[in-house]
Amino acid sequence: MQQSWLREFTADWQLDGKALGTAVEYCRYLQQLHSYYKNPSLADVKEWLQNPPGASVRRKKAQSVRALGRWCQDAGIDYFSFWKQVPLVTEQVTPQATVTDEIYRDVLSRCVTVRDKALVELLWSTGLRRAEIERLCVEHIDFAGSFIIVAVSKTKRPRVVPLSPTASRALRRQIGKQETGSVFKMTGKAICCSLQKLEAPSAHAWRRGWAVHSLRNGVSETSLKSAAGWSSGAMVSRYTSALSSELALDEFKNSWAR
Repeated sequence: MQQSWLREFTADWQLDGKALGTAVEYCRYLQQLHSYYKNPSLADVKEWLQNPPGASVRRKKAQSVRALGRWCQDAGIDYFSFWKQVPLVTEQVTPQATVTDEIYRDVLSRCVTVRDKALVELLWSTGLRRAEIERLCVEHIDFAGSFIIVAVSKTKRPRVVPLSPTASRALRRQIGKQETGSVFKMTGKAICCSLQKLEAPSAHAWRRGWAVHSLRNGVSETSLKSAAGWSSGAMVSRYTSALSSELALDEFKNSWAR
């Protein structure tokens, strides 16, 4: 395997709007595979997949081979032509911590400072990642248009996230007369500590809760993907899979009430 292939694979992955971190992780696994086998066959790959004990790691390793194999096929390169035969381990879906409206109100009732209230309202209104909150600046907020511009996201592409009236008011109080610069002046670790002091779930639990709450309230999957910065519906399913039955019940009840 030529290193130039991995560089081009990574570049094409980003051009497709996919997360750079995923491509980097795939390349790390692929380099590991080639440190064991100079020209791996399907049997070699299957043997390599048996080594780690965790299903999640085995699945990621298999996905890396399939991703490069698909890319080689599209690029007309005769390599990993067996990629479709590489088995994907089925991961057991377990319920993940997800913030509900009740949890949101409970945490909000424990907020004492203006900053804590603004942080909780922002998490519930936008589902921003912790790193995105850390980088949020005053100049990224458009109060007139009721949206936030996430200048640097996980996919390295900017996106627009709608801002609720409640979160907008909380952010105005937090910013005060400040015209530029960091909104919260907090590192990712400090944000995590603030949530722990409030006995609040993690930022990712808020992100999942925001996604589920949005779908329940009629936001389309297309709009949710755009606001969340997801390139496909797979992430929507990943965040809401544990509550899919409940969401289906809500949607049918709403349809009958019309």
